Amino acid sequence: MDDVIRKTPEPAIPTKASASYPTGGHATEVTTMATSPAQPPCRAVPTPPDLEDPKLYVNRELSWLQFNARVLEEAEDAENPLLERVKFLSIFSSNLDEFFMIRISGLREQLSGGVLETPPDGMTTSEQLTAVRQETLRQLTRFSDCYRNDVLEKLQARGIHVLRYKELQSKQRQLLRGYFSKEIFPALTPLAFDPSHPFPHISNLSLNLAVVGTDPERGECFARVKIPDIFPRLVRVPSEHMVSESDQLGLTESSADNFVWIEEVVAANLNLLFPGITITAAYPFRITRDADFEIEEDEAADLLASIEKQVDNRHFGSVVRLEIDQATPDHIRDILIRNLSLAPYQVYAQDLPLGLSSLMELLRIDRPDLKYPPFLPAVPECLNKNESLFSVIHREDVVLYHPYDSFTPVVDFVREAATDPHVLTIKQTLYRVGSNSPIVEALMEARQNGKQVAVLLELKARFDEENNIEWTRKLEDEGVHVVYGVLGLKTHAKMCLVVRREEGGIRRYVHLGTGNYNPVTSRMYTDVSFFTCDPATGADVSDLFNSLTGYSRKDAYTKLLVAPQLMRRQILERIEREIQRQKDKGDGYLAFKMNALVDKPCIQALYRASQAGVTIDLQVRGVCGLRPGIPGISETITVTSVVGRFLEHARLYYFRNGGEEELFLGSADLMPRNLDRRVEILFPIESPHLRKELVEDLLQVALQDTVKSRQLLSNGHSTRLHLLPDQAPMNSQEWFLGHWSNRHAKGSS
Repeated sequence: MDDVIRKTPEPAIPTKASASYPTGGHATEVTTMATSPAQPPCRAVPTPPDLEDPKLYVNRELSWLQFNARVLEEAEDAENPLLERVKFLSIFSSNLDEFFMIRISGLREQLSGGVLETPPDGMTTSEQLTAVRQETLRQLTRFSDCYRNDVLEKLQARGIHVLRYKELQSKQRQLLRGYFSKEIFPALTPLAFDPSHPFPHISNLSLNLAVVGTDPERGECFARVKIPDIFPRLVRVPSEHMVSESDQLGLTESSADNFVWIEEVVAANLNLLFPGITITAAYPFRITRDADFEIEEDEAADLLASIEKQVDNRHFGSVVRLEIDQATPDHIRDILIRNLSLAPYQVYAQDLPLGLSSLMELLRIDRPDLKYPPFLPAVPECLNKNESLFSVIHREDVVLYHPYDSFTPVVDFVREAATDPHVLTIKQTLYRVGSNSPIVEALMEARQNGKQVAVLLELKARFDEENNIEWTRKLEDEGVHVVYGVLGLKTHAKMCLVVRREEGGIRRYVHLGTGNYNPVTSRMYTDVSFFTCDPATGADVSDLFNSLTGYSRKDAYTKLLVAPQLMRRQILERIEREIQRQKDKGDGYLAFKMNALVDKPCIQALYRASQAGVTIDLQVRGVCGLRPGIPGISETITVTSVVGRFLEHARLYYFRNGGEEELFLGSADLMPRNLDRRVEILFPIESPHLRKELVEDLLQVALQDTVKSRQLLSNGHSTRLHLLPDQAPMNSQEWFLGHWSNRHAKGSS
């Protein structure tokens, strides 16, 4: 415990301190006047720093790009297994796609709408768009160098070849031509562009070829060919010695690990698609559209139908980015820019294949020597017996830390409730559940068994709308009471309530978590699950469900911190309490672990706490608007970020409170959207031994990471930690894989 709670530094004798708030050259000096012993014992009171100063805040968009740079660093890190480096390249590319679809599209809307509101850092919309482009281009240069000059060469050395079509042998080209003719050709639709053919619609994130040819009668002609996404992007190339001409696909699993990009296969065989036309060139291009649609819920008579319509419209949002091959000539580039209504700065020319999120396909190769070692999630000893989960939870609260602990007990909790004859009711929130969800199947089974089942299924979960619509219909067909969400809010809280009749009367069993009810992502994200039958917690969850499904206006809860009603205020009150403790006793301490820190009132409260001398450890995986280490403002604040094998997703908020510790977990980050526009909960861990376990064996280890952790600097950039000569490297995720499941046997680490 002592290791995680850093000692509060001794207060320095005030003489003169200067702080540069790093944002482009302007420095603000904070000066404290020293008093000579011969002077009267009165001091000039320094002017308190202005916490509204934009120089104290990091721009959200630039901070996000710094997070994605940390993902790219993992691809660049030669210590990672080779195919895992490929995975990080794919994630970087996929992240950037979503960033443009959501964040950049939002900035573009502000620009076109003349919105004058500026973020806490004070950057105008135009300044943000300019800065984002500059940083994105820098990162894309790094990405290209990593892919082409490092990862691709190392893959080749390990027998995995991602080839250009021109590198193939004639026999391989012949086999691929047969594959094109029989499989790809029937799915292609060439669309001409000329005075009698309008410029075709280009769908979001689709890969296309701008085809240039010569017609004997019309001269030069232009057409667009969309590459169907029903085929693998990376086509396996057979060895001419292994595959005969009778193999129409040439894609057998026994083939060597040689691949070629499908767009190059199509481009090489366009003469079959345009007979009589001389194909002179084909240039790949790809667009990104605005995918952040808004639902006018108060005007939607049928929210389900309205969201279905908006999901369909996602393919028609305004274009925010055009990606083209660097070899694309100016006149082709101009055709695309003009017809897509783009500005030149929205064009990104690249010298490598477009849309490299498709690199994830290489992870299907059976090469365990090039991947992370497999691991088996643990099941805590208390749940590893032939005993009802309800009996275990009745006896003690249970905490799981996924993926190191198995997600199976969460699924079993719902399954057992579905078949237990003593269970009367199940209520659950669902946000992102994925396909083939065992949780949803169990809820439908519960209804078939005559239990009352109510589900709040958030239809507005971005990019999961279609999946959630499908589950909504299936649940409703089984007679489950389905609520689509709360008017004007997204329901992001993770709760499952089971009401059971027992000898002593009705008892509520509750599962609360920091992550989604999704067994697939539970193997990739770090999240905490909590089971309890504490009556007060159960009553709170029951009251919250009543407010979500009915018209209850209850906003005060006994145990839970609930947004949007009171969560921000309750967090701020606890920070102020730590400030007062620091003033009284000098031992104030806060430690928060979250995905994002953007909320200005929360940042300002942390600044005030630091000014009072409170020691603050923050681990923020993604966006962080706070600048640590500014003298007189945030010098007692340390901010780190861990990017590694698993996506850090758990949220923990620890308040030392003079030894009367409080630890809250939940689904909420400190962002305006979480605190003002979502239904969120933070729940307390009140069991002393569980709280100690989470603080010492989870939070402490995360804060001690020296391998995958980066420390945020006051300029908004982050740096890897430098080990002291006698300091051993510490990879927190590797530590959890080796030690977490043994924590009960060995006691506290």
